[in-house]
Amino acid sequence: MTGIIPELPFKGVNTALITPFKDGQIDKIALRDLVNWQIQQGVHGLVPVGTTGESPTLSHEEHDEVIEITVTEAAGRVPIIAGAGSNNTSEAIRLAKHAEDVGANAVLIVSPYYNKPTQQGLKAHFLSIADELSSIPLIVYDIPGRSVVSVKDELLAELAKHKNIIGVKDATGDAARPARLSNLIGDDFCQLSGDDATAFSYLASGGHGMISVVSNIAPKLYSDMYNSFCAGDIKTGMEINKKLMALHDGLFCEASPAPVKYAAERLRLCKSELRLPLVSASDEAKRIIDKALALAGLV
Repeated sequence: MTGIIPELPFKGVNTALITPFKDGQIDKIALRDLVNWQIQQGVHGLVPVGTTGESPTLSHEEHDEVIEITVTEAAGRVPIIAGAGSNNTSEAIRLAKHAEDVGANAVLIVSPYYNKPTQQGLKAHFLSIADELSSIPLIVYDIPGRSVVSVKDELLAELAKHKNIIGVKDATGDAARPARLSNLIGDDFCQLSGDDATAFSYLASGGHGMISVVSNIAPKLYSDMYNSFCAGDIKTGMEINKKLMALHDGLFCEASPAPVKYAAERLRLCKSELRLPLVSASDEAKRIIDKALALAGLV
């Protein structure tokens, strides 16, 4: 790497892992295989039980187990950023402390959904969780499309003063935001894109990496894109991003993770099984995804 991306604890391609199911239960074998394949393909980190991991429909026991399996199987080869968010602050604290106890390297805490807290409520929520962590940091997950509320730039700047709050997963799709946040907070605050379609532009604006849905099925391509950017080979990075763009769009043609789970089944990574209220991708979505997989050279 040439130093285009500063040395930070979390950067590069971090896969927002799907949670494989089989007959209504977590498919532990497929999950372990997926973790190993992702690392072999060159990703820089893994993010279990986020939105893509279907955390809303996992029991607390299942949530804990997925994190434990991911941490154990990764065995320190890449950092694990464990999803630990909730719209119930005490529940998020419990999830975060469990992730810390079992060896995750950071926790990802989504802005509370449904109950629509104010900016002061968001501040109190994130600070309360950060105060309970003793050995790992917290990454704020800003996703107004699902949470309804946004974490404003000024609030992120306040939160960044806490020693345990070290970054943001930015799923706003605002590719210009890294430059603004860098001016406001500094270059040592980890900025990870949470929007695949704008992730390359996010890097060009000063971002440090991404937490990706698409890298579930195209980890090597995605990692090659990032590595090309870091090596200063912008042309190659742009060409790979162009190749991936149909996937960036296609895997969100219906509610995620139905499309990416269908794609994973096409690649024989796991079954496409989901839990209600999510249902399988429609026939039209499957046609879109099949075409995207072919354009990316994955089938």
